[in-house]
Amino acid sequence: MPSRESYEVHKEEKSLVQKAKREANQEDILVAALGMRMGPQKPPATFWQPLKLFAYSQLTSLVRRATLKESDRTPKSEKVHNFKVHTFRGPHWCEHCASFMWGLMAQGVKCADCGLNVHKQCSSLVPNDCKPDLRHIRKVYSCDLTTLVKAYNTARPMVVDMCIREIESRELTHPEKKLEAFREALALLPPSHCETLKYLMAHLKRVTQNEKFNLMNVENLGIIFGPTLMRAPNLDAITALNDIRYQRQVVEVLIKNEDILF
Repeated sequence: MPSRESYEVHKEEKSLVQKAKREANQEDILVAALGMRMGPQKPPATFWQPLKLFAYSQLTSLVRRATLKESDRTPKSEKVHNFKVHTFRGPHWCEHCASFMWGLMAQGVKCADCGLNVHKQCSSLVPNDCKPDLRHIRKVYSCDLTTLVKAYNTARPMVVDMCIREIESRELTHPEKKLEAFREALALLPPSHCETLKYLMAHLKRVTQNEKFNLMNVENLGIIFGPTLMRAPNLDAITALNDIRYQRQVVEVLIKNEDILF
């Protein structure tokens, strides 16, 4: 008959065997969940894919940081990240803490301007070093000004430079060149129109010579006769309203320079 001591030893051995089986089952479940096998055999592609993604995210983060350090040599304004809640497809790691981003939906946040991926809790720890990428900037108008200039690496939006350059290439500042442009425009008028305009401008100039009595200087006459003489036919009301200032200026020039323009 077995002794009590041998019975206890047998019972303990049996318990250890059952424990080992349970641990083996848990390991199998974990392996199945990760989609890989343990052992000396060659790991499948599913084993390396998360590691590749992790390495890529770390490399991207290092490159981003290095680029930011180079750009710090010149003084530039800070740019806050434009984080939005994002659902990532496939494994992703936080580019701030390098930890895995768990979950199936809304695992973290992504900067809509530079594409930085971080945990929601890490977003408040990320420095204001956003460097907008043109791949994420879809528009010029209604876009944050700092975002736009950083994306194009310019001191100001290019559209401002282009518009001002185009305007200044047409708004003449030299007096003689301005008068020459007026002469060319007057030469295009039919003779009857040009003669009538000449006669009227001569009269209005004589009116300004009595400004002390009639209070009609060149500016006042330009306001009165500008819309009457310079308004184009079939012009809508909004455009006509916007052109009033230029119409006044044209009449002023014609009155002041009547003796040399006609």
